[in-house]
Amino acid sequence: MYQAFLIKYGEIGLKGKNRHVFEDALVSRIRSALKRAEGNFQVTKEQGRIYVEAAGDFDFDEAVEALQKVFGIVAICPVVIVPNRGVEPLCGDVLAFMRELYGDRSMSFKVHTRRANKGFPMESMELSAELGGRILDAFPAMRVDIHHPEVVLHIEIRGKIYLYSEIIPGPGGMPLGTNGQAMLLLSGGIDSPVAGYMISRRGVGIDAVYFHAPPYTSERAKQKVVDLARKIAAYTGQIRLHVINFTEIQMYIYDQCPHDELTIIMRRYMMRIAERLALANGCLGLITGESIGQVASQTMQSLQCTNDVCTLPVYRPLIAFDKEDIVQVAKKLDTYEISILPYEDCCTTFVAKHPVTKPRVEVIRRSEKKLSEKIDEMVERALAEDEVITVW
Repeated sequence: MYQAFLIKYGEIGLKGKNRHVFEDALVSRIRSALKRAEGNFQVTKEQGRIYVEAAGDFDFDEAVEALQKVFGIVAICPVVIVPNRGVEPLCGDVLAFMRELYGDRSMSFKVHTRRANKGFPMESMELSAELGGRILDAFPAMRVDIHHPEVVLHIEIRGKIYLYSEIIPGPGGMPLGTNGQAMLLLSGGIDSPVAGYMISRRGVGIDAVYFHAPPYTSERAKQKVVDLARKIAAYTGQIRLHVINFTEIQMYIYDQCPHDELTIIMRRYMMRIAERLALANGCLGLITGESIGQVASQTMQSLQCTNDVCTLPVYRPLIAFDKEDIVQVAKKLDTYEISILPYEDCCTTFVAKHPVTKPRVEVIRRSEKKLSEKIDEMVERALAEDEVITVW
């Protein structure tokens, strides 16, 4: 019975004079997302509302699934649109709507009317009472409960009249692309895909970099990261995934530096490379999946050491999350089962038996001096051989 959706947003409504910029970005993202669904759709905005109308047949479930991946949408309401012909025709339309959806079901309900079109002959409260009475007469098994109804029938009176009673939650957040671009350090683990999702939910576009270490990491480990990027891209749109061959750099650090400092020094070079890629691609920051104290490289002292090599801001949306909190989001994103596949990446291949947990910046800098100019040449070589995979 549905041929349209009413799209509700939240935070965008607080944006004042530049609100239209965010609305237009949301409309653009909705149009892009609906390309994944079967059917032809028209997306319009009107008086603080966004409408999606299907031209002909469409796949309802696919359309809802696509809309639930658009940041900025708070609620998706399947609506029936009827012409504004006055009170009596509207009563007939409402009874037909209730009969189609609920039949003679025994339930409580409430009518909520919003009269944006002030030319309609009855005021909102008066019309709600009239429609509620008509429903009670037509469906004796139903009863009114204005405080805790099982069903709320919403009537929105504008140029046309919109009827709906189902509200499907959206992902919330801000429309993608309204807050710049950032570079995600993406591994095959649980945390970094969740971090990318959470930052992009605030309107940030995502590029990503993965550090590959053949032959110590396999092509299956690389494919695992591509699959994770594809899951994130369902929400963020196209991701340019940079695959950096890190083997030469890792082996050189392993040969030259104290083994308890390996993780920190390797991490610092990853951050340096990620920042170079970020600056070359117009990104305004780096994103990592780090959480305080989760592993040796994520203590406060370790994070200070990795920040030391960055000029761009480093965003860590999971910084205060417990592991179980992160796992729950990963399961929601459908990345968890991919992340736990047993293909190791370069972060786990060269882990020291007893890594330093409270490194000092000056000590780490002194250890890095042993690497001389040779490692700079390796970094340039790794950047020159950057493999870029476009993921949708």
